Amino acid sequence: MIVDEHTLLREVLGEVLLAEDDFCVVADSADFESSVALIARTRPDIVLIDIDKPHGSPGGVVRRLREASPRSVVAVLSMYDDARIVQEMIRAGVRCYLHKGITRRDLVASLRSVAGAGEQVTLTVPHGTIANLDADTGPLSRREKEVITLVAAAMSNRQIATHLSVTEGTVKRHLRNIFHKLGAVSRIDAVNKYKALGESATYPWSAARV
Repeated sequence: MIVDEHTLLREVLGEVLLAEDDFCVVADSADFESSVALIARTRPDIVLIDIDKPHGSPGGVVRRLREASPRSVVAVLSMYDDARIVQEMIRAGVRCYLHKGITRRDLVASLRSVAGAGEQVTLTVPHGTIANLDADTGPLSRREKEVITLVAAAMSNRQIATHLSVTEGTVKRHLRNIFHKLGAVSRIDAVNKYKALGESATYPWSAARV
């Protein structure tokens, strides 16, 4: 079963897998809500899910899928190679984490390796990600913590960029990563979720701009 909001990517992934004699695509879904009911009904051996734009926490999505079909292997396809995200996915029960930079051959081989392979976990990510898996397991990097702290102080992206001596584009990239890691939908939501983690901050907590 393939879960991805992009029709073209779902079709391409389906064609790649159907070209193999030992794969059959039993279902596909464009959104995460409908995929939970679909996996419960079809009970696929593997569900391949793109977590680049998850609705809510990626770990929560994975847990819901596993609860709906405990025997299904959840495989993640993602553009993210951050060690913290990989760790979150493994803790949620993902058995296969694939970076989008992989080749067609590696995709097929990785999915084949986890089918019926017990508790084996397959990772196809850059070497640096593997090296950092045992590092700090906090959800945000040091720089991301600096950015969210400045967001909490009601600074704009431009002000944050000036304060940190980086470009505004870099600030936006850090914010995208923060939103993804925290499952946040707005600046205020990100601040509140970061505060809920009990992380320390340089500035007093306050309502940030949307």
